[in-house]
Amino acid sequence: MPAPFQPHMKPILPCTQNSTSLLFLSAFTLRPQVVLHFLRPFSSTSTRRPKWNSTTNVIITNPTLLIMESCTTMLQLKQIQARMTVNGLITHTFPVSRVVAFCALADFGDVDYAHELFSQIEKPNTYIWNTMIRGYGKAKIPTVGFWFFRRMVRERVEMDRRSPVFALKLCEQFCAISEGESVHCRICKIGFSSDLIVQNGLVHFYAERGCLDFARKMFDETLVKDVVTWTSIIDGHVVHNCSDEALELFNLMLLSDVEPNEVTMIAVLSACSLKGELSMGKSIHEYIQKKKISWSPNLQNAMLDMYVKCGSLVTAREIFDNMKNKDVFSWTSMVNGYAKFGKLELARKLFDDMPVRNVISWNAMVAGYSQNNQPKEALKLFLDIVEAGLAATENTLVCVLSACGQLGSLDLGQWIHHYYIHQKRIQFSLILKNAFVDMYAKCGSLHAAATIFNEMVERDLVSWNSMVAGYASHGHATKALLLFEQMTQLGFRPDDITFVGVLSACSHGGLVSEGQNYFKSMKRNFGIEPKVEHYACMIDLYGRIGQLEEAYKFIAKMPMGASVAAWGALLNACRMHGNVELAKVSAYKLLELDPEDSGIYSLLANILAHERRWGDVRMVRCMMRERGVKKTPGCSLIEIEVRKQAMYSLKDIVPAAENNINTQVIVLNIGKTASEGQNKTCLALVADETAAVHFQFWGDECDAFEPGDIIRLTNGIFSCNRRSWVLRAGKRGKVEKVGEFTMAYVETPNMSEIEWVHDPSKSKFVQKAVISPHSRIFPPLP
Repeated sequence: MPAPFQPHMKPILPCTQNSTSLLFLSAFTLRPQVVLHFLRPFSSTSTRRPKWNSTTNVIITNPTLLIMESCTTMLQLKQIQARMTVNGLITHTFPVSRVVAFCALADFGDVDYAHELFSQIEKPNTYIWNTMIRGYGKAKIPTVGFWFFRRMVRERVEMDRRSPVFALKLCEQFCAISEGESVHCRICKIGFSSDLIVQNGLVHFYAERGCLDFARKMFDETLVKDVVTWTSIIDGHVVHNCSDEALELFNLMLLSDVEPNEVTMIAVLSACSLKGELSMGKSIHEYIQKKKISWSPNLQNAMLDMYVKCGSLVTAREIFDNMKNKDVFSWTSMVNGYAKFGKLELARKLFDDMPVRNVISWNAMVAGYSQNNQPKEALKLFLDIVEAGLAATENTLVCVLSACGQLGSLDLGQWIHHYYIHQKRIQFSLILKNAFVDMYAKCGSLHAAATIFNEMVERDLVSWNSMVAGYASHGHATKALLLFEQMTQLGFRPDDITFVGVLSACSHGGLVSEGQNYFKSMKRNFGIEPKVEHYACMIDLYGRIGQLEEAYKFIAKMPMGASVAAWGALLNACRMHGNVELAKVSAYKLLELDPEDSGIYSLLANILAHERRWGDVRMVRCMMRERGVKKTPGCSLIEIEVRKQAMYSLKDIVPAAENNINTQVIVLNIGKTASEGQNKTCLALVADETAAVHFQFWGDECDAFEPGDIIRLTNGIFSCNRRSWVLRAGKRGKVEKVGEFTMAYVETPNMSEIEWVHDPSKSKFVQKAVISPHSRIFPPLP
């Protein structure tokens, strides 16, 4: 039997005590008889002349109206309407209002058809007008619905108290503050400003639109407040991240002896989630149990979400396990909680066990991997999303681009840019632009980062921070500091992240006085207390220019105590300047903080070996054996065969010209180191699949690479020298190691971590050829 019409879709008919209600009986049990139903106006608050003759008797000689209650399709409704037209029932206001309501409000309805019926009614009553306003709101066409309200005003149609409330809901849908204010004016003119339903509608409208001060004013002016009034103002503050005010209002609500309902509790639990207020959340939990409020699925999900976001994962898991009806929100909340707090194995197990996933579930898992330093897993999951044909959202791409930045996966980042921004034409929002700027800067493509940044019409602090950090990490200290000054002149107030970039720029540029001034200005000019990262930048600054004693004194001044980053910066400076004694002090302090880090032992042993202090080297290695510390082999990630369209190859480079190149090559061998002025230099033979050339290393780069390394070359100048090409490149990211190549035999090829590229012809990702470790064949020299 078809499902009956939902109760909330039925018209509200105020009746007198003596009137007889229409009997909703089954069409199969209804005996032919005459049923009289006395109708009165829909507008119960009106004392004016009714919209139709209230004494009219509607004589029903068949169950047509009753059958309509079981209608489930527009085809059935039109058949019933045809029958009503034949027997004349359609000429009465109540039957036609039921047909309009079905068309406009039923799930299977057609609001446009309701509009056609409406236009044929000579004098629609208030209920029918309200139905059309509600119908267009339900159909997510609020502008047309509001046009009906304006037409009511223009034609001076008498309104009841629900008319402006329905209009306010439309204004919420299309974010129309001015239209909502005009409805408010109309409310005052027609005398409904003291009606509780109307007051609740106004409080909800202003709170929903973020006009919290005005919403609170309307709330305070409401003399009699019910649970809807309190819930509206509380929920408005929660939606706009004012959790303190929301919780304060909830306490006032309890003091006013107003019993909260399920919707109120959901709003208050959301406030606890935003604030991380676990103790308050537990109190709400106890209150719900004490008052025996019904545990609906939405309330259970809100409670689960509160415990997850407050970090109480054990309690959250108990609630989750006891839930009889888990939906996708329940599963995603637990996955998100485990991922957020670093429990990735538990998160992945739940994710794999999910019966149904949506894009938010995928986003939670991708974000978990990206934010917990497992970018490779994040990108693999992203490839699964693409393979599954799911539409990546803005949140998905932001997390994936962050993972690309961590891995230096420039090719995949470029593919995302081309595929989603240029082909799919998704909205290039400010958040996405910031993510691309950050990704390109971290992957060494500073030109692409600057291009997006310069084309941005709107920028926020994240935009400036990303670009300042990008210039700083690539050694463009002057550009970074100029950008910082430009940012402050435009009225942007820097935060602690901004100053990490600024101090890092000073460190890379050797700008001691500038670094000292910026460090002092943090608290003096901007009220920012320096953190560990800022002290580490200053220590690195002093260390790079050889002021090791000053760096050591700076560590002693750290109010929060020296950190691993601070001692690590000093140890690296000692390596650069050959200060063995201070290196030993730094290393031992580091080992107190992190005794399991094999890199500290290795770096100290190398420093001692460089000074030929072999006894101390043996002592360090003996210490490693005694503590059971094993050296972690160095490893790098490799991207191969995904650069042909996005990168240059050696064959494309023009000799004796400056090239903005971006290509990867393998180091075949490295020649002897020679002196050229005050710098040491050496030639290395490198190759890709197109050609082999000599590359000239300078300074510390001579010792930084060895045969088998895969390096990326950027912004070099090629010249012809002794019948071979020589690439002359400076430091600051012009050449960087991105992988290693080994001749050791393995069962599987030495593939890149990102071994998939998009094949547009097949609309999916396919594996491409990779360099095999057992077939190292390179083209001859040109």
